[in-house]
Amino acid sequence: MQQVADHLRATLAKALPHLDSLSPEAVAVRPLPGKWSSKEILGHLIDSAGNNQQKFVRTLAEPEVHFPGYAQDDWVALQHYQSHDWHTLVRLWHAFNLHLAHVIANAPEDRLGHQIYIHDSGPYTVAFLMEDYVEHVKHHLRQILPEAGFESRFVNVY
Repeated sequence: MQQVADHLRATLAKALPHLDSLSPEAVAVRPLPGKWSSKEILGHLIDSAGNNQQKFVRTLAEPEVHFPGYAQDDWVALQHYQSHDWHTLVRLWHAFNLHLAHVIANAPEDRLGHQIYIHDSGPYTVAFLMEDYVEHVKHHLRQILPEAGFESRFVNVY
């Protein structure tokens, strides 16, 4: 999993200066009614980091885990990311993901096949979840930073 962790760290290093360069005004713009602003997308990525930390650790600890889904639009709205300070959100997202890279890098190899069911889907291995998480992060970074070139790297390795 070291390769997945390294790829997440490289993605973070690439994204951070770009995110820091965005103006508070620009990141608050919603492209269309009902669509998230860049602030809200980054908030969603913070929520995703929190949910995935739980998924990773719980699934590494147990051979089989059942995990609820979550109402992402409600989470974004209820946490008022739109009115939050941009640079605080960037720092929180960055630090949380550095921790997740550490968790991924140190995942015991003999537990990577542990399985998780999420809401009504699965099973997925924790290894797949970790790999897929990095792709999820890049998917949303492409929405915020379309010019930065966050290409997909891993596709169903596990």
